[in-house]
Amino acid sequence: MKATKLLFSLLGIAFLASSCYTEVYLDDAVIVESAFETDAALQSYDVWYLDLNATQGNGEIPFMERAFTISFVNGLLYANNNMVGFGKTGNGLGIDVGSYGTFSGVVDINHDIDGAYTFDVYAVNNRTLELYNRRTNTSYFLDGYQIREFDYDRMFYENLDYFLQEYEVWEKTFTSQVGAVNDFDNENFLRFTADTGGYFQSSVDAPGTSINNLQWDYEGNYQIYNTNSEDLKTLTLDYDFLGNDYFELYVINDGTIELYHVASETVYEFTGKGYIQYLKTGDKVGRKRSVNTNKKMNVTRKRKM
Repeated sequence: MKATKLLFSLLGIAFLASSCYTEVYLDDAVIVESAFETDAALQSYDVWYLDLNATQGNGEIPFMERAFTISFVNGLLYANNNMVGFGKTGNGLGIDVGSYGTFSGVVDINHDIDGAYTFDVYAVNNRTLELYNRRTNTSYFLDGYQIREFDYDRMFYENLDYFLQEYEVWEKTFTSQVGAVNDFDNENFLRFTADTGGYFQSSVDAPGTSINNLQWDYEGNYQIYNTNSEDLKTLTLDYDFLGNDYFELYVINDGTIELYHVASETVYEFTGKGYIQYLKTGDKVGRKRSVNTNKKMNVTRKRKM
């Protein structure tokens, strides 16, 4: 870590200056001696995915903990703080959340809410940068991607906990005719929050009930599990004093999910209501992400696709 200050090939820089697109090749042979080269490295990829699993140090920088990706574009800092709209908002870059300036191997970021932070910039390899903040003694690692190659579907499945929390409620909008009668047939609304590690509420109020008028009939903890298939997640609703329900969880789009109730073989669709956009101002600045600790469930898909 921090062995070599942001390094790259002079040939790569020359090519970058003469082309609208190229991949900057980070090299350990030439030390960066200009702010231009540092800025060119930060702009060498469209989006930088923040790999929180790789973070080193005990400090926290709020806007880094909230963002899924950040982008550096001609002095402006962009971030994707939401899963909803990911890949579409800001043509994939997200929203404008601040500004930045570069020096030799250093980037100063001025976030609209969190203020100013200075990072030393290091090349880990030709696709990964390390941003080290001396004040907090914390390093964040960024993996670079061009928009055309970014796997947005994988992002959804890796971050489903956050996705479920980006709507105030999920309303049941479809129930399959096939499937045994079960108690979950009567539950028409779900709400997911990050409280106590994963908290949910459900309501049997009639479809179409406004969010403000919902009465929450059941509650408990929920857990999303990884499985043997990269594109399959499972969801368990552990009701207080009432047992649990187990589902296969599928994302239809960024406003619709499908829950397959394995025990009854019933398919439900839920539509998000009350989108919570995490803005750069106001009280909805976003929730901090944490290292993904979803457990793995040794199951195979039961839903017939």
